[in-house]
Amino acid sequence: MSSTATGTQRDSINVALIIICGCAIAILSFGPRSAMGLFFQPITEAKGWSRETFALAIAIQNLLWGAGQPLAGMMADRFGTWKTLTLGAALYVSGLLIMSQADSPLALHISAGVLIGLGIAFSSFTLVLAAFGRAVTPEKRSLAFGIGTASGSLGQFLFAPLGIAFLQGFGWQQTLVIFSGLVMMIPLLAIALRGKSSDQSAQTAAPEHQQSLMQALAEAFGTRGYVLLTIGFFVCGFHVAFITVHLPPYIADLGLDPAWGATAIAVIGLCNIVGSLMSGYIGGRYSKAIFLSAIYAARSVVILLFILFPATPVTILLFSGAMGLLWLSTVPPTSGLVAVMFGPRYMATLFGFVFFSHQIGSFLGIWLGGKIYDETGSYDMIWWIGIALGVFAAVVHWPIEDKPVARMANQVAE
Repeated sequence: MSSTATGTQRDSINVALIIICGCAIAILSFGPRSAMGLFFQPITEAKGWSRETFALAIAIQNLLWGAGQPLAGMMADRFGTWKTLTLGAALYVSGLLIMSQADSPLALHISAGVLIGLGIAFSSFTLVLAAFGRAVTPEKRSLAFGIGTASGSLGQFLFAPLGIAFLQGFGWQQTLVIFSGLVMMIPLLAIALRGKSSDQSAQTAAPEHQQSLMQALAEAFGTRGYVLLTIGFFVCGFHVAFITVHLPPYIADLGLDPAWGATAIAVIGLCNIVGSLMSGYIGGRYSKAIFLSAIYAARSVVILLFILFPATPVTILLFSGAMGLLWLSTVPPTSGLVAVMFGPRYMATLFGFVFFSHQIGSFLGIWLGGKIYDETGSYDMIWWIGIALGVFAAVVHWPIEDKPVARMANQVAE
């Protein structure tokens, strides 16, 4: 066997290892976070807190996740993925452990909000996607992003039934401790993802084409498509965060068995695996921007039908399945557009800013859900806001151009 063939085989094995370990990290980082809604009633009932108190903690978590994401992206681009993921795991574990012993709203907001939020930011699947972007060829990036996103969905699917089983068997405090033990595995898995974007950039880019971080940010925020993408991703965060946290108590309020809340979250996660993989495939072959418009328009239709029809186990399952297909299917084309426009060099940082917008939406979706419920005794208003935002996002994404910026196009031409 020639040395070239041996090298190619070794590269294929390395890529496979990166994909496998990255997917496992996505499962472990996204799983506990997606099960937060299951702790809503047990914690508020045990502590005598209002729904807004718990909702604010999770809203802070999502906001800090978003605020920390650009910083995590910069750290990963500068110092490497392994160091960033290890820091994130340490923050995440600390937050879960302190949350299990929280005896005041402030302690809950610091643990479930600040620590877990920053922990997720520095250990999330967005960093995994950036590592995938470095490892695979441009032609396979969209599919790789779909696989990574689907893994986060698998975490949601697995941790929903695990969470309800642990809650019933051990109680909410011990369940959080168990979750912290699982998150401790992330640094070990992250060894396979060692490396940083600058290593690849130094080897592939001519000196005159190398950018500084500030130049990359100026270029991105001066690009109309990037700004529209950032604005539109706000809506995705609003939708998924509100539904993740408030759907279980909403279902219980309707008089149905609370177990249907966990079932709904699990079904969303299961169908999201399919949706993410399909999104990665479609995004690699058709216009990512138009595909995103279609996803957001479809979300508005699904939510509208859900609130118009009487709530039954059947309608809950249909809603969960449809939303699952549309859930994180936005991530592969969104991250793919960032990679297409600007290349992989600063992808973790640039997608981090886009994701910050997503998490501002998450903060408002969760907090407003709790506040509006406490003030009106109903979630009806927030559902209608979600429908309007879906239509807005469909319009915003339509004019985005699915092509490299001038600098990238010139490099290819040369």
